[in-house]
Amino acid sequence: MDCKFPFILSEKSCITIYSIFDSVHLFVVIQGLDVPKNMGDWRSVLKDDSMGWLLERDNPSVRYFALSDILEKPENDPEVTEAKREIMLTGVVPEILVKQRNDGHWETPESFYTAKYRGTVWQLIVLAELGAEGKDERVRKACEFILENSQDRESGGFSGSKSESGGGLHDEVSPCLTGNMVWSLIRFGYLGDSRVQRGIEWIVAYQRFDDGIDEELKGWPYDRQGHPHCWGYTRTHSIHTCHMGVVKALKALAEIPPNKRSKDVKNTIEKGAEYMLKHHVYKRSHDLSRISNPSWLKFGFPLLWQTDVLEILLVLTKLGYRDERMQEAIDSVISKQDENGRWKLESLPSPQGAFYRNFGTNLEQRGIQSKWITLNALMVLKGFYG
Repeated sequence: MDCKFPFILSEKSCITIYSIFDSVHLFVVIQGLDVPKNMGDWRSVLKDDSMGWLLERDNPSVRYFALSDILEKPENDPEVTEAKREIMLTGVVPEILVKQRNDGHWETPESFYTAKYRGTVWQLIVLAELGAEGKDERVRKACEFILENSQDRESGGFSGSKSESGGGLHDEVSPCLTGNMVWSLIRFGYLGDSRVQRGIEWIVAYQRFDDGIDEELKGWPYDRQGHPHCWGYTRTHSIHTCHMGVVKALKALAEIPPNKRSKDVKNTIEKGAEYMLKHHVYKRSHDLSRISNPSWLKFGFPLLWQTDVLEILLVLTKLGYRDERMQEAIDSVISKQDENGRWKLESLPSPQGAFYRNFGTNLEQRGIQSKWITLNALMVLKGFYG
């Protein structure tokens, strides 16, 4: 075999890339992985190739997503199935699960949300991010605990407090929590569950995409005194919906396969995506020279209830958007890579200095090269340019 693509990797890499031709396809071989070369020119914006680094076995979750989402290898591929199996055996996931109580919760049952970030809500989100196996009995127990204690039985949304009559407290239902729980439960295989369908219906019925309207919203959940920030209330009643709620709602709906999205879900996705595109992802829609929140340009993992430019772009590209209004945000992603084609972890959920002490398990350290940020950056660039 002749080496046809030496430019893809730097001389620092020990991986050799060869081309193999047959009558129909061109393949690239990376450490024994045959990759269809049909990814467009998205790699041309990279300073170096980081795939060999992402495919190392020290982080089975990153390896799994690199194989399945970037290299597009099928779920029944031996390397993919091995990586998926290793997620449950080594690394962060078993460290989280070993601290779980017998009935499926972490910490105390009542503090499933308020115990930031050791409570059940936060552990479940991270397990979903890490690709934990939804069929695992421990994961199922955690899902059932949240459905039993956090989901409002009247509306289908998810609440940060438990009601004395059972389920989540009606007046504490939160849009970003509902989005996060629906997303996590879908990732764990609960899409067909009627309770998760009710959560999806809540997003469709109640999620707002207001961009500065001079009126007062009426009725539940908008008139609750406890969560005015979720719907953007100010003293002048100029309402601008919370970005976090929009992003988590879109993230949940993006997890629904396209062929299973109802007309109402599709309409909600279109409204939410246009809301983010109107803001050029991270700008102020009424003055695009201004950044809405500078912290969104600092990439983090996990984000939990917060968001950043990278997560928003991940959601939009997963939904198939490649809009010119995303370009500035895309350029910001490209600009943050180092000479090795890798990205750093810049942010952690607040309070940042105490996140890992509060969460209880280490993932990655802020300020150094991050496999998670690099993986997500590559997925965004592949989705936008590929």
